[in-house]
Amino acid sequence: MENEYNKQKYLKLLSKEYQNINEVAEEIINLQAIVNLPKGTEIFLSDIHGEYEPFVHILNNGGGIIKNKINDIFGDTITQKERATLATLIYYPEEKLKLIKQEIEDKEEWYTITLYRLIKVAKKVSSKYTRSKVRKAINNGFEYVIDELLHAQTLQEEDKERYYKAIIKNIIELKQADSFIIAIADLIKRMAIDHLHIIGDIYDRGKHPDLVIEKLKKFHSIDMQWGNHDICWMGASCGNKASIATVVRNCARYNNIEILEEGYGINTRPLSTFAIETYKEDDCLNFMPKVYDDSKYDKSDKAIIAKIHKAITIIQFKLEGQLIKKHPEYHLEHRLLLDKMDLKKGYVILEGEKYELNDINFPTLNPKDVYQLTKEEDEVVQRLCESFRHSQKLEEHMKFLYQKGELYTIFNSNLLFHACIPMKEDGSFQEVEFLGKKVKGKKYFDLVNETIEKVYINKENPEEELIDIMWFLWISSNSPFFGKSKMATFESYFISDKKTHKEEKNPYYYLSSQEEICNKILKEFGLKEKESHIVNGHIPVKAKEGESPVRANGKMLVIDGGFAKSYQVKTGNAGYILTYNSYGLLLSQNKPFESVEKAIKEEKDIISEIVVKKTGITRKTVGDTDIGKKLKREIEDLLELLKIYQLGQLKQAN
Repeated sequence: MENEYNKQKYLKLLSKEYQNINEVAEEIINLQAIVNLPKGTEIFLSDIHGEYEPFVHILNNGGGIIKNKINDIFGDTITQKERATLATLIYYPEEKLKLIKQEIEDKEEWYTITLYRLIKVAKKVSSKYTRSKVRKAINNGFEYVIDELLHAQTLQEEDKERYYKAIIKNIIELKQADSFIIAIADLIKRMAIDHLHIIGDIYDRGKHPDLVIEKLKKFHSIDMQWGNHDICWMGASCGNKASIATVVRNCARYNNIEILEEGYGINTRPLSTFAIETYKEDDCLNFMPKVYDDSKYDKSDKAIIAKIHKAITIIQFKLEGQLIKKHPEYHLEHRLLLDKMDLKKGYVILEGEKYELNDINFPTLNPKDVYQLTKEEDEVVQRLCESFRHSQKLEEHMKFLYQKGELYTIFNSNLLFHACIPMKEDGSFQEVEFLGKKVKGKKYFDLVNETIEKVYINKENPEEELIDIMWFLWISSNSPFFGKSKMATFESYFISDKKTHKEEKNPYYYLSSQEEICNKILKEFGLKEKESHIVNGHIPVKAKEGESPVRANGKMLVIDGGFAKSYQVKTGNAGYILTYNSYGLLLSQNKPFESVEKAIKEEKDIISEIVVKKTGITRKTVGDTDIGKKLKREIEDLLELLKIYQLGQLKQAN
């Protein structure tokens, strides 16, 4: 009875929006039309790691969709060079227009031909959307004109041609062609990608995670899953000192102090001054930054960064040691290594074995308490904390991550998360102690999500335990963001024996190659096994060594292929693009992107090779998506309201 009462109450509320039979019927027809349209295109990207230029290029080319549409429309009717020019004009309209106008003689003819071609491409990419949605996507002041050119259906072919010519001629004569080209290029790019998924790790390694975030903030439809590097920055922004030191160390390691200073206005001068003074007699060779273009940097710059790098690394290990001692429930005692060193004899005890140290110059270590910061180190940390906590831009970007991101997302029958679900060798979910609760599987994921949300909600008066847990999520073997036996940072800096650098992966990483295990995970999250997939990032797929991103008979897709330049030597590629459209799934492997300049001047697109193509027997419609299911429920409600109106049980408005 209560359900029936609530239903009647809801229908009465609905009747205020749709006040008579005609209004209800019209909305049912509109929704039915949307439900039967082809499903929009989703693009999945992972582990962008601050590589802004290739990231933006992929958004501009629609993950390769725009180039494919151009080839489908024009085939061999125009040359390959003309197709490449048209594609580049769509990707970078303002920049490409400047170059083209310097080269062409008959501008009017070029404008006429180009506008026709752009309209054809725009028609193709927008054909699966309602006219209303397309029009709302045009925001450059040409809404009416573009709408007319795309949807002039009632005219005869001859009249339509004359109509088009008149509009295009007016655009050119009024000197609006450049603005119109920019507007229609933006529409094409907007329509090419209906929804974007970012499967974690926007931060670290590459130069411009800040610009990546700015781009994402403007994107029309997006979901994000946090990666371990994102979590580290989120923890740093909340004031966790170990996370702050880690962020700064990563920036120094990849020669990217600029992101702190210029990107976020974080003052690193106290650290720099301290490092140069403390390590003035130390060449810090183990701490030379990773540089991928030596022509851009001189030796003195790298020498200073190496000193900064070493200084913040020692500070990080001290701060981490303090947290490990403070929180025995983290079970990270095995990472207390500073007190396992014998600097006089030059070795460290690691897991019961003695290893030679390749560096014994640690002037800030106090033998009585190696985890205590010196007065100077403490001042450096306090100044860094102040900068992180008071950076307005960092606050804006972290707010975006907290509000838009989640540990996991379920979207159109796909389960998306960055790294892993802790598992045991036998394939059962590993129970983890987290904030005093023992949880596993989906319950663990939900508790982590809830906790991170609490951190954001209480950021002005943060609970110390919650701030500390952000660091745990970055580094723990039991964290769903990491899931390895250890983070071998100490070993990679101070022990030459590479067997100590190995980080043993949680069983999830190899068990998830089994279809049975993937089905078990999908079931845990309430998904149907036959039609669902798991999409991960985090572990770069070494394609050049024969590793495949497709696992468990297609149930698992690992799309971290090396967006970051630092990974490309290992992986042999530059990341993956996963596309999910009305025909099915398409996974492509990218070749390295050279530069925006070459993309514009030499019309060099990202070259992608198809890794896997999964198409269904029937083309998917909006009705098959999460949004479609919601629309179908709305249609059912409207049909009930229509019936009530027809039976006279509810009075209609005129």
